[in-house]
Amino acid sequence: MITLSITNFRKNIYNVLSQTIKFNEPININTKEGNAVILSEEDYNGLIETLYLSSFPKLKESIIEGLNAPESEFVREDEVEW
Repeated sequence: MITLSITNFRKNIYNVLSQTIKFNEPININTKEGNAVILSEEDYNGLIETLYLSSFPKLKESIIEGLNAPESEFVREDEVEW
């Protein structure tokens, strides 16, 4: 995560936002009142979707099972009949 002061962010807002969008790199903006984090819309949507899917306990368990399954349990993409 890149950290910038509010002053540096203000000076380079266009370039900083372009880089955030292009490379999905979060930006931490420091101010006297506190900090803020800027995310690309793609990262934000992914985060919201992950939180939503995690709210279903059985779905979450199923995803974790799939992540931990051995490769021998999977079928190669070119072997799937659509």
